[in-house]
Amino acid sequence: MPDSVSVRTCPLCEATCGLEVTVEDDRVTRIQGDADDVFSAGFICPKGGSLAALHDDPDRLRVPLVKQSDGTFAEATWDEAFAVIERRLPPIQAEHGRDSVAAYLGNPSAHNLSQMLYGRVLLKALGTKNITSASTVDQYPKQLASGLMFGTAVSVPIPDLDRTDHLLILGANPLASNGSLMTAPNVRGRLRAIQERGGKVVVVDPRRTRTAQVADEHVFIRPGTDSLLLFAMVHVLFAESLVAPGAQVDGLLDGLDELRELAAGFPPAEVAAACGIPADVIERMARELAAAQAAAVYGRIGTTTTTFGTTASWLVDVLNVLTGNLDRPGGAMFTTPATGGPNLTGEPGRGRGVAPGRFSSRVRGLPEVFGELPAAVLAEEIQTPGEGRVRALITMAGNPIVSTPNSSRLAAAFDELEFMVSVDIYLNETTRHADVILPVPSPLERPHYDVALYSFAIRDVANYSPPLFDPPAGMPHEWETLLRLVGVVTGQGADASVPAIDAFVAGEAVRRAIGATGSVIADRSVDEILAALAPRVGPERLLDLLLRTGPYGDGFGAGDAPGTLSLAALEAEPHGIDLGALKPRLPEVLRTPTGRIDLTPPLLVGDVERLHVRLEEWTVERADPDRPLRLVGRRDLRSNNSWMHNLTPLVKGKERCTVWVHPDDADRLELVDGGSARVTARTGAIELPVQVTADVMPGVVSIPHGWGHDLPGMAMQVAAAHAGVNSNILADDQELEPLSGTAILNGIAVALEPVRVPAAVAG
Repeated sequence: MPDSVSVRTCPLCEATCGLEVTVEDDRVTRIQGDADDVFSAGFICPKGGSLAALHDDPDRLRVPLVKQSDGTFAEATWDEAFAVIERRLPPIQAEHGRDSVAAYLGNPSAHNLSQMLYGRVLLKALGTKNITSASTVDQYPKQLASGLMFGTAVSVPIPDLDRTDHLLILGANPLASNGSLMTAPNVRGRLRAIQERGGKVVVVDPRRTRTAQVADEHVFIRPGTDSLLLFAMVHVLFAESLVAPGAQVDGLLDGLDELRELAAGFPPAEVAAACGIPADVIERMARELAAAQAAAVYGRIGTTTTTFGTTASWLVDVLNVLTGNLDRPGGAMFTTPATGGPNLTGEPGRGRGVAPGRFSSRVRGLPEVFGELPAAVLAEEIQTPGEGRVRALITMAGNPIVSTPNSSRLAAAFDELEFMVSVDIYLNETTRHADVILPVPSPLERPHYDVALYSFAIRDVANYSPPLFDPPAGMPHEWETLLRLVGVVTGQGADASVPAIDAFVAGEAVRRAIGATGSVIADRSVDEILAALAPRVGPERLLDLLLRTGPYGDGFGAGDAPGTLSLAALEAEPHGIDLGALKPRLPEVLRTPTGRIDLTPPLLVGDVERLHVRLEEWTVERADPDRPLRLVGRRDLRSNNSWMHNLTPLVKGKERCTVWVHPDDADRLELVDGGSARVTARTGAIELPVQVTADVMPGVVSIPHGWGHDLPGMAMQVAAAHAGVNSNILADDQELEPLSGTAILNGIAVALEPVRVPAAVAG
């Protein structure tokens, strides 16, 4: 059989790169960048090239596994696996209530069309308040801050990379992550373009990252103190009369005077010692930002996973507003995703806004954010007796044992569950605790469209990829598995008609689309629209509906339709459709109750006093020669959290799970490059190799996340051979950012000591 070449979008990270996949005799023989992709133009990273290894991985599950009485797993048919679920899960709900079953959604869910569209159907059917996800571990501070300012969780301003002249990056390493809440393939090339047109790239980070190495300027900062730097820059803008929000926000700003008063308490001279940046550098950074023709401020995981993550995220966009760079070309702009979204419905400029805390966790009373509770409460909700105790768990594409704080405690808690179901492709650190594991097709065996990620893209694009292969014999599509679980938890049984449930889901989606304010199909009937969507079923039917009723859609032939987009149109353009550069969206993008931008949300203003207290504490600590070392994370271009370490192309080469230590600290602690160190925090200790480097600032150590693949009961041979250690053993589930409940993963106080090799062993 001759080679066949197909193109598709890579589903492994936020960059959404186009791939050209060559298949011979039903096997992938080559993957390279798609030079004709409208967004990535041929760019590819090592993760994209590993799709074949993932698809062919012998450890990837292809049939369900059911735990036996002796704790081992045995293969089962799909009917046998669902019979176990039906026998054990509904009785727990019936006896202890719907909140007795919790759910955890992992990072890959955001890259998965079936999970995005049908995972929420399952969560609604469960009816539990105990829902959590990987987003509560690292992302929600940014979305909460943006929601409080602009009105929704997806009202997040995105740096207009291709037109900016000055980019200030805090706590982000997009050359390794390929963007985060900033979907952007080939970030290196885009940053180089900024420099070639005479612009400047500045990186603020406790570590000299890959991104910092190519920047025009790198500024070291003490972990967790980003809010102090940002507030001091706001102070300079007011003090030197550099505040100029611009005509695009005239009449839309609330809280400018209150913001001035708040910033007055953070002059550069007073925060300099705490954050480790000289006052004159802070002042210069503020002036350069204000003077730039077009500028954008961008902060990510290094700022959000700290004790002031939401405050830092707020101040990032405060700077964008005050310098006149919000919603203008080259600044920080809002996307117009092809599938629409909450910020494209309702009365323009007005909405319900964001109000966290509609309910709270049972044990600590921590508030929900966007309908989810912090992942860090999962262990205590399982282990604490009483009404409402979590007794069963469903995980979907998640590995919380590795990716959430105090991992050792969570592993012990999972052993106390009465029942657990995992929808996953691996028998890993988390799923080894499950009673039933339901596998899903590989990324090459399912359709793909980035519903979530295109909402945060630096350019409006749309690209659909059909499945390249059929799933293994007997394996249902992922959406069918999720709907079969819906049948179980809604009392219809494991043998309920999946097509009937899917038809109901589609009908409800059409009803919502018809009833949306300003809908282009407001005068149409549900049956008419469903007939127009036929014969599509599953996620393709729902995607077609979203596209055709979205801001570029054909409106099912409506005379006032905004465009011609549909799933059929995307199928005819396999390299994608370019919908244009980001467009000004104010005021219609706003969904705050006032229809205006809230520069001083009460929730954030109320936390400023805590920042003043910590400023004093940090200043004192800075002067203490015996101050603790502070731990920060690290991302590698070849790594994607925990779930891709079983792929030889990504783990080969030098060991990457090491602790980075500055030479001054290494000398003081008697640590040697290549030796071993014991790293200790309140929750536990780990041992790993030492890497002495000036790429971290003195007083800071760095360990990558997502490792620790040496636990018993796993079936991931490659990962076990490159196990590394789990840095989240050091993260504290009792220390959370109070506004969002996000885990504090950066700035953790740790102690290091050398691991001495016994003389007999050394000999």
